[in-house]
Amino acid sequence: MVRSKAFASALFATAALLAAGAVPASAHSSAAAVSCYGGAKTLTYHYQAAAKEYGTYTTSSRCSDINMRLITDIPGVYLDACVVFVDHTTKCNNGDAYTTHGTEWGTVATDVKDGTHFVLRVHAYDTDAQNVTFQIAY
Repeated sequence: MVRSKAFASALFATAALLAAGAVPASAHSSAAAVSCYGGAKTLTYHYQAAAKEYGTYTTSSRCSDINMRLITDIPGVYLDACVVFVDHTTKCNNGDAYTTHGTEWGTVATDVKDGTHFVLRVHAYDTDAQNVTFQIAY
């Protein structure tokens, strides 16, 4: 009986917090990640000698970063990527440097303002990256 009262009290307290808009910080970051990645675009990279550009895309409030991950079951396949903010430059962000991406979500550009126009520039990490499906979330 004591356990039931304690459980009921916890439920009422949780309901009150949710009704008041108080949500634990972990729930905010989890919800943000779901909505950011939930809007991901799926693209395919076909191997070529020069870098390939995807876009022009426009950032939204869904994500504060531009993120990328590969969708592949082949071990050791990676893509190098960078972002070009096309309204301002023709060069890659981060000192014109590429970052290497695998199957985990990784950040290509951080703290990007909403409404920013960009292209994603991608090239193969090595010749293993022939036809690679990947996602971007922005």
